[in-house]
Amino acid sequence: MKTLRATIEASDMVLAERVRIADNIWSRFWGLMGRHGMPADEGLLITPCYSVHTMFMRFPIDVIFLDKDDRVLKIAPAMKPFRAAVGRGARSVLEMNAERAAQVGVSIGARVLFTETSQAPGQDPRRADDSRSP
Repeated sequence: MKTLRATIEASDMVLAERVRIADNIWSRFWGLMGRHGMPADEGLLITPCYSVHTMFMRFPIDVIFLDKDDRVLKIAPAMKPFRAAVGRGARSVLEMNAERAAQVGVSIGARVLFTETSQAPGQDPRRADDSRSP
């Protein structure tokens, strides 16, 4: 599975060491539903995407809406389960643990850099791992 590292361009602060990509209908549909939580160093990049919901989720998340150049358009901090948010003009969304955006100091207009970190042999690098954590 391809994973990305997400950093803030201006400060080199790490948002997430391991970011999965959800870029097909099923990985985008499932997103983080059904999980009990996510490790502090993980994230989920949903693309294309301009709105999200937290229906059937069990934990709050930070939602960062990104434009076509991966610049932060909007931050929905600590979004609780059964809520929805829209990012006008967004092309993708980065979901992370609640409070992570504030810990790292993410701000509107900041650019997020994504760099590839690993890929298992034989897997399509454009697809997210659809496995579910118990």
